[in-house]
Amino acid sequence: MRILITNDDGINAPGLRALEEIAATLAGPGGEVWTVAPAFEQSGVAHCISYSHPTMVARLEERRYATEGSPADCVLAAVGDIMADASPDLVLSGVNRGNNSGENAMYSGTIGGAMEAALQGLPAIALSQYLGPRTSGLADPFEGARRHGAAVIRRLLDHGDWTSDADFRLFYNINFPPVPAASVRGTRVVPQGRRQGTKFGVVPYTAPNGRRFMWAAGGAQDAPARPGTDVAVNMDGFISVTPMRADLTCHASLRDMASLFDDDTHEAAIP
Repeated sequence: MRILITNDDGINAPGLRALEEIAATLAGPGGEVWTVAPAFEQSGVAHCISYSHPTMVARLEERRYATEGSPADCVLAAVGDIMADASPDLVLSGVNRGNNSGENAMYSGTIGGAMEAALQGLPAIALSQYLGPRTSGLADPFEGARRHGAAVIRRLLDHGDWTSDADFRLFYNINFPPVPAASVRGTRVVPQGRRQGTKFGVVPYTAPNGRRFMWAAGGAQDAPARPGTDVAVNMDGFISVTPMRADLTCHASLRDMASLFDDDTHEAAIP
């Protein structure tokens, strides 16, 4: 198997080293693992691409490259240039330092990399490690992902839904819970949730020169969410697996609103 890995924490991130081990296990002795990752941290860039300026790509060693762009840029660089002779069989993005459950998924560069791979027609999975009090004292906070990652991905590869309709291909978002590897209770396939009573915001800051800046800040990561969603099962010690695709349409509303403009006569706008 030929596997491409990327992330949003940067080429030197410990989570990427964990993903390299997972990918090597999956690829097997005759397989290949290619790394194309951002030169610097790109957390929170979502599915951003460097559309208005060029992106430098540097070869660090065999099958290992760094770009000045986002995770989506990395996938584009791999598919369109670095691995153009033969596309990867699988794209893995992560392992992110911190969860991408709930509303975090909308901001995640880790998920953005997997989404771009899916848009390129490739099987793709995003992986993130939830952190918390029970992982803070571990020698390896990524041990849950290291120990369970390959088995979960194998199950998805063998039995998951990899169908691709006329528009958008499925990809998967995996979050490992904030507990030691031995305390993981299992795996659940669940929808994306949202933490209640918390949201992203800003922390304003005035520099010594008087100029105004801000830091973006997330809300409490242990805030409750609807039962049976990714956030809820992660907090209960389960690995979450969420099928996703790059389609933001609310299909339920489409059905409800289908007749809303049936009698629209396109009258001239009121001056």
